[in-house]
Amino acid sequence: MINECIKKLVRYGINHNLIEKEDEKYTTNMLLMELGLDDYEEPGEISDIETPEDLETVLSEILDYAALHKLIDGDSVVLRDLFDTRIMNVLVPKPSQVIGTFWEKYKNSPKEATDYYYELSKSSDYIRTYRVARDRKWICNTEYGDIDITINLSKPEKDPKMIALAGRMKSNSYPKCQLCVENEGYAGRINHPARQNHRIIPIQINGSNWGFQYSPYVYYNEHCIVLNGQHVPMQINRATFEKMMDFIDMFPHYFVGSNADLPIVGGSILSHDHFQGGNYTFAMERASVEIPVSFKGYEDIEAGIVKWPMSVIRLDGADRTRVIDLAEKILNAWRGYTDEAAFIYAETDGEPHNTITPIARMRNGKYELDLVLRNNITTEEHPMGVYHPWEEYHNIKKENIGLIEVMGLAVLPARLDKELDSLATALVEKRDISSDEVLKKHYDWVEAFVSKYDMITRDNVMDILQKEVGNTFKNVLECAGVYKCNANGRESFLKFIAYVNER
Repeated sequence: MINECIKKLVRYGINHNLIEKEDEKYTTNMLLMELGLDDYEEPGEISDIETPEDLETVLSEILDYAALHKLIDGDSVVLRDLFDTRIMNVLVPKPSQVIGTFWEKYKNSPKEATDYYYELSKSSDYIRTYRVARDRKWICNTEYGDIDITINLSKPEKDPKMIALAGRMKSNSYPKCQLCVENEGYAGRINHPARQNHRIIPIQINGSNWGFQYSPYVYYNEHCIVLNGQHVPMQINRATFEKMMDFIDMFPHYFVGSNADLPIVGGSILSHDHFQGGNYTFAMERASVEIPVSFKGYEDIEAGIVKWPMSVIRLDGADRTRVIDLAEKILNAWRGYTDEAAFIYAETDGEPHNTITPIARMRNGKYELDLVLRNNITTEEHPMGVYHPWEEYHNIKKENIGLIEVMGLAVLPARLDKELDSLATALVEKRDISSDEVLKKHYDWVEAFVSKYDMITRDNVMDILQKEVGNTFKNVLECAGVYKCNANGRESFLKFIAYVNER
């Protein structure tokens, strides 16, 4: 069986342009070495690996063999991932080869280069597409447009034994974080993923060395990460806009955005400067300008407030420097802006609260920059943040609203996968969930919408739950908006625009 798996994997590498036909014997021997074997018998006729699921099956058989022969110390998903990443690395070209091929293809077109690199990232199993396919996804129609909802199932959950083991490990500062360029080729450990099959494309933006890679969890098409070559913290400033514009000049078919640089309104990693981008159209990009505005001295830049649950100023211009100049002016104004009537405080007790989540793209030959106003102030009533998911929605989403959610794609916790299925059964059976240890967190949420529906049946219950989850995510985005989408909110928003024009 193991000989068949080895042959299938080698043929997979040839068929997916990871290795050449001339590499067949060498690659076979490298796999034998990784599996502690010194003998090989050529198997007879075998079937090819044709789908991601086929690859998962073959790797699973290799991992079962490794566990049986004590090549893996245990059989948890963490240890299996560490081992099969090592196996797949045998098939992946060296970084210099990948980089060389990428830039050769870039000469033809940026899209040809990214198409090659994205396919490599999937074929090498760095992106485990069979896991990504398990994510639950649907579209929810709202007054702001169609928003994307996903329940993230592609990140493996650690079992309690591995969590305990990781807690006993000595601290390790190499790599400093999962976004450092030193991850390329790293074998990993129990508390850090293996990245032997990972390749990074070096790029220069704003005169500094950065890396370009794809996210292993691809929440949307060609979900990429652009990371600083140095382990330095997130910071939103003029240089941020310069770097983002450099990136879309380099890859005009991609958008790029940055998480905010403050806790609560920032992403999960604030310690390493990075952007996220890709080849995808989010609901926020499709949203139109609701109120056109103009900025004094920048009449050549089209500007307006976007019809979106969060507070977005959109800038469009043919001259990137002019767009950046205006973005910098708005950012600096917002950093120091206080409007007590609108509960906007630039700082309290010396702690800054105002920042921006920026997103850049090319549209109709112009540079487009969306500036999402953010504020991370907390109160006794909202200790996790006033402009953060409110507690009444924590049964669905309590994590930070980062860049991806800002643009209209909900990344919801894996627990909701089973909880929604259990809720569906309980609703159809008209069962009380108030005493259910797992489902009782949803009791008030269900009570708030259940009376809207005349009949809840096995045929429509999941459609209803998905619709209500989508509406809740829309409400969460409205929580995160510093200016609400009503008359008072728009008046306060325009007051800020006037403040910028006075400066």
